[in-house]
Amino acid sequence: MLRGVTFDFWQTLVAERPGRMRDVRLRMWVDELARAGQARSIEAIDEAFIENWAMFDERWLANTGQWGAVETVDFVGERLGLRYEDGLRDRLLDTFRIAAERADLTVAPNLEACLRTLRDAGLRVGIVCDVGLTAGPVLRDRLETFGLLRYFDAWSFSDETGWFKPAPEAFRRALDGMGVEPADAAHVGDLDRTDVAGALGLGMIAVQYLGLRDRPPGDSELVEVEPSTRAHHVLHDHADLPAALGI
Repeated sequence: MLRGVTFDFWQTLVAERPGRMRDVRLRMWVDELARAGQARSIEAIDEAFIENWAMFDERWLANTGQWGAVETVDFVGERLGLRYEDGLRDRLLDTFRIAAERADLTVAPNLEACLRTLRDAGLRVGIVCDVGLTAGPVLRDRLETFGLLRYFDAWSFSDETGWFKPAPEAFRRALDGMGVEPADAAHVGDLDRTDVAGALGLGMIAVQYLGLRDRPPGDSELVEVEPSTRAHHVLHDHADLPAALGI
């Protein structure tokens, strides 16, 4: 019997116009470094961040540890030859929070109605998210501003658990908080390697959602994702999820 549903965060609950958060953060770094008397060009900072994302991807793919804002500030600072003094490191760390708060996010179409239907049916609802450089609390704050956090009973953000999907540990905190066993739950997400594989590995119903990749916000160009050949369901609209789950 289905008792709960977990959702991925990025490209499942919300999407960002790619590059917008990055652009805000780069401009803030340029300004902060200039004020600190350690001016660097936006091109040099951007190049260091590109190298930093390669470090993140390496750990994300291998699931060998988190690489968030703290690691990024230290890595980029070393690449740029910065001297961290007079509170500069803390100010640069804060740019990640500020950029995320200012990011132009789009909520997936029909998401709130879907969540309301699940809750009205008595299901528990959670989030299982692989974070990038934005911390879990900041992402939850964004959901709160959209009026969506109230629909979720529990969550599991990788910066707080230390695990990326598809590891079972990435799902456990959310499922335990929901009071639901994996065999009685479904997981909804866009990526086959993390979302679908992780759900199947735990014996959950695996639902691939591609709606935000079909219709990316604004002028964004999200990487195309092929429909999964092993998911139980492949959906393009959250409005179709309750029926797919027999609700």
